[in-house]
Amino acid sequence: MKIIIIGASGTIGKKVTEVLQGRHEIITAGSKSGAFQLDITSPESIESFYEKIGPFDALISTTGSGHFGPLSSTTPADFKKGIESKLLGQVNLVLIGQRHINAKGSFTLTSGILSEDPVINGVNLGTINGGLNSFVISAAIELQNGVRINAVSPGVVEDSPGFFEYFPGHEPVAMDKVANAYVKSVLGAITGQVIKVF
Repeated sequence: MKIIIIGASGTIGKKVTEVLQGRHEIITAGSKSGAFQLDITSPESIESFYEKIGPFDALISTTGSGHFGPLSSTTPADFKKGIESKLLGQVNLVLIGQRHINAKGSFTLTSGILSEDPVINGVNLGTINGGLNSFVISAAIELQNGVRINAVSPGVVEDSPGFFEYFPGHEPVAMDKVANAYVKSVLGAITGQVIKVF
């Protein structure tokens, strides 16, 4: 399979790339690293990226950022940045990518635990994650040519100790368990699912 991994240099992306490499043709991409660079907040950049890559079998996105901070000081501009990056960025990877993906291919996006288990300062990311989950559930019934779509929703991962203090009482998730969720989405047969890893 020809698998695109966007965010391949990130904590989760690195592990997923490691697990799939060798068995498949892996194309790594990111905003500043990887074999290809793209800006997921720009539809033009996404289109140009797909034109360079050509037809593909699967896309995994482990990218996108959001605002983390108190609701009381969060501005509309703060909120919009996260919406344009992690939410619309990943949505646009699908909206544009559906014209480039091979029949029976798959999209795997990344949401997260904050959509249903909130923490202080996490309103923007919780909103984004919920939106991504709903997009996946809805898009699954309309994608054509047997193309599948799922989201992986991880908790705080064991390789990100810098985030532990923001998730009090949360059990860090093993990286192998997180990576397996992406493998399940790409190599399995499910669609329209939010694969929870927490």
